[in-house]
Amino acid sequence: MERWMAVSITVEFDNETREALREALEDMENPVDINVFVGEDCKYCDATVKLIENIAEESPSTGGEHLLRVHVYRRGVDDDVFSRHGVYRVPSVTLLDGAVKYTGIPAGEEVRGLVETIIRISTGDSGLDESTVRILAGELVEDTYIENIVTPQCPYCPYAALLINMFAFEVWRSGRRNLVADTIEAYENPDIADKYNVTSVPAIAVNGNLLFIGVPFEEDLVERIVAVVKRHEKVAAETIADSATKM
Repeated sequence: MERWMAVSITVEFDNETREALREALEDMENPVDINVFVGEDCKYCDATVKLIENIAEESPSTGGEHLLRVHVYRRGVDDDVFSRHGVYRVPSVTLLDGAVKYTGIPAGEEVRGLVETIIRISTGDSGLDESTVRILAGELVEDTYIENIVTPQCPYCPYAALLINMFAFEVWRSGRRNLVADTIEAYENPDIADKYNVTSVPAIAVNGNLLFIGVPFEEDLVERIVAVVKRHEKVAAETIADSATKM
């Protein structure tokens, strides 16, 4: 649809932006691996690699290597890695073995949320409330897929991305891999935006259910996620039970 026509993307940073990146990334403590997935005939793949490399260049160095470590994978060559990270579209960017994902180039305003995500993963501090962490790490054991639909010029979208990314981070470091946070660029993936009839961003869906337009409060998001996931589990259990009685 016309509202999702692509916009111009800038991935080169001026000196002022690079300085701001350097200052922000100084808070990194441990190495972080960031993965870029590309393919042939891909409009934004080269720009995505350049964007991530530019960010990595401003991260602190130790032993001659930057703390943000960039890995580039190509469709048709590294299909096993694509599969492990659950990547089906290019370009995509992942962290934490695919638990945190950006489908489409995380450019424009999205850089802010990505950088803060990297810092929090590096320091091991999600910034989430303890009650949220308990639910995510202890109670939310069902498979959960959070989609956050964004555009590069949206000033609120990075906050939504950071929030769901930290949800995925807490589940990931609890030792489970059942929650994926996927920030989806609408201009590159209009079919996904149209599937939810999105006309305003950020828009957050969980397991195929559109839950929020705008940035939700942390407690509201975790509450709605649990409600959606539990409801689906209940429906599935009832369906199985109903089928069993008819056998």
